[in-house]
Amino acid sequence: MGQYGVRIVGTGSYAPPKVLTNHDLEEMVDTSDEWILARTGIKTRHIAADDQPTSSLAYEASLKALEAAGMAPDDIDLIIVATSSPDCIFPNTGCFLQRKLGATNAACFSLEAACSGFVYGFQVASGMLQSGMFENALLVGAEKFSTLLDWTDRTTCILFGDGAGAAVLRRVPSDDNGLLACKLGANGEFAELLGVPAGGTAMPLTHERLDQRLNCLQMKGREVFRLAVNAMVESCESVMADAGISIDQVRWLVPHQANTRIILGVGKRLGIPTERVFMNLDRYGNTSAATIPIALDEIARGELVSKDDYVLLTAFGGGLTWGALLLRW
Repeated sequence: MGQYGVRIVGTGSYAPPKVLTNHDLEEMVDTSDEWILARTGIKTRHIAADDQPTSSLAYEASLKALEAAGMAPDDIDLIIVATSSPDCIFPNTGCFLQRKLGATNAACFSLEAACSGFVYGFQVASGMLQSGMFENALLVGAEKFSTLLDWTDRTTCILFGDGAGAAVLRRVPSDDNGLLACKLGANGEFAELLGVPAGGTAMPLTHERLDQRLNCLQMKGREVFRLAVNAMVESCESVMADAGISIDQVRWLVPHQANTRIILGVGKRLGIPTERVFMNLDRYGNTSAATIPIALDEIARGELVSKDDYVLLTAFGGGLTWGALLLRW
């Protein structure tokens, strides 16, 4: 083990005030509250205002995380924003967040690993802290997926919401390390199963592509479901084996909040009781890279976890990407 470890010392989350219910969606596309709830577990989701870019959502969550950590923006020397819905192509969303916070001492960048972004970002931030070069990192998962959706496609527009979650990570002595094990994976052979095809250099935007809605999220849900459960379970089993921890010792499984069937499927395969599988999907929908940090903030603020409890995080997203982290709280 190296000289340093990492601990979460503060969390925060933010959801925009506008709530879109399943009944609202009934007025927009051919769907029903019963159909959505039965297939996804989602009841409501939050939608950001036109003048709220992703960095604004990240800002609100970050303020709460800094307050919980007892830190000022100047105390942060590293900002990482995990997002697939950046403010713009460049500069990176981390720099916009830095400007809003006034965190002038921080190096900043964004990380794009779709719904796995917070798990990927946690490992990246931890490595940078453990290098000794940085002391306090602000890691944010933030998304404004409402701008990426085809609101005439009932198979995708019902699934996603906007929001942000943040965690302040502090460098600590190695004997107090809170990150026990990490497993990350990816398979680009399945890249076309989930993503936004147009808008980059492979398929620049044209009027024709806009008319075809190729600038909107597209997903092959059935294939993603099967791959997601397998990858998340295998990642969790790997980190528990690496840390020498059994599932009975885990206080919370915190999976990416994509679909109730996926969440419960992962829990069942791992053999963890449903009451120890954290779910808030019904209130937020899928907020991509923000789902796990929002969940962590609710766990922390609800006092649902105690010091040194084991918390298992796992995610799966476009790329395809996946991963798991085992934390000691």
